[in-house]
Amino acid sequence: MSYSVGQVARFAGVTVRTLHHYDAIGLLVPSERTHAGHRKYSDHDLDRLQQILFYRGLDFPLEAIAVLLDDPHTDTQEHLRRQHDLLTDRIDKLREMAAAVERAMEARKMGVNLTPEEKFEVFGDFDPDEYQEEAEQRWGGNDPYRESQRRTATYTKDDWQRIKSAGDDLNARFFALMDSGAEPDSPEAMDLAEEHRQQIREHYYDCTYEIHACLADMFTSDERFTRNLDGLHPGFAAYLKEAILANAIRSS
Repeated sequence: MSYSVGQVARFAGVTVRTLHHYDAIGLLVPSERTHAGHRKYSDHDLDRLQQILFYRGLDFPLEAIAVLLDDPHTDTQEHLRRQHDLLTDRIDKLREMAAAVERAMEARKMGVNLTPEEKFEVFGDFDPDEYQEEAEQRWGGNDPYRESQRRTATYTKDDWQRIKSAGDDLNARFFALMDSGAEPDSPEAMDLAEEHRQQIREHYYDCTYEIHACLADMFTSDERFTRNLDGLHPGFAAYLKEAILANAIRSS
């Protein structure tokens, strides 16, 4: 059996554009082509696509997936075993996060004040106060800093969860755009950069294009920002910076 690119896209729940990109980078090259040059995928190709999507669901970058799948010393059973272990670890982590949210909900219902550790445990290793002293030294006299302090002082657990959810959603769309091969100065990337700026304006302070560009420079000049952003997705710090700078230029 062989399948067209449209059929495979429907089977797998991905876009035709994604399959074209996988072909272009050599990650999933269809076994056949028609006389007209149309892609035709075999059952073996579908098995490989399944493995790719398993690893993508675990946030592996495409380059790493290619290395794993092309390793001659690893068979399909080993891939499935590895993916099962990774998924089990993720399920355990999600259960811990769900329990933390449940404790927060119960505490709010009972009128119990949460400690700072309890308030932010849902964010994993993120510590919102880690750079508080440094932030006060660098920006304490600035209006944006004072506005951010004033606004966040009133935020509840639900507010922080809503803010985090919006940020996670934006990041996921950035990662998908990066994986599609889109350049950081593409209209789609600049639109996401503008949404990033608007989230700052909505939740923290009036982030002008100039302030946004200065913030973007820190993503690659300060290794702490780079480490945190690239930990979410390899190359994200530089990509986000370039998208923000391109958006600032577009607005001028």
